[in-house]
Amino acid sequence: MRHVLSATVQNVPGVLAHVSGMLASRGYNIDSLAVGETEDPRFSRMTFVLRGDDRVLDQVRRQLEKIVTVVRVEDISSRNYVERDLMLIKVAAAAGSARTEVQSLAETFRGRIVDVAADTVIVEIAGTEKKLEGFIELMRPLGIVELVRTGRIAMVRGSPPTRELTESADGARPADSASSRDSFA
Repeated sequence: MRHVLSATVQNVPGVLAHVSGMLASRGYNIDSLAVGETEDPRFSRMTFVLRGDDRVLDQVRRQLEKIVTVVRVEDISSRNYVERDLMLIKVAAAAGSARTEVQSLAETFRGRIVDVAADTVIVEIAGTEKKLEGFIELMRPLGIVELVRTGRIAMVRGSPPTRELTESADGARPADSASSRDSFA
């Protein structure tokens, strides 16, 4: 089963290494990981995509919640959410029909050409994992020279979370009570 976890963490050096190291040391494989600053510069959001049953998900959440710099962990998989991935793909496309085909497919997938060289084109495309995989498959026959992806990011649709972050100015974690943590689930 595929799970999307969103973790709010303190925006301090070493958090990514600490979190990813903890998951790796316990044998959890991360399908996708994206990290970026939030609307509050004291915090970053980490979006993980993991595969496993509910038991694995529960173990991962508990391990993440033990890390001092992790403020909140949510499993957003069962909620109504928007998910996107950004990709840059360099394709062999000399001037002529191959380049026209790449341009047409990029437009169909709502992508855009961001660089043109004598024999290659770089396309930027954002969307769901399935959309990007579909575009990749259509580009394979033309010759993929290079490909890079950001990893999935996700956000729950609708109104803001039920509880705002109430950390002090130094980014301290909210009270470590079970009820406090459960309210974020």
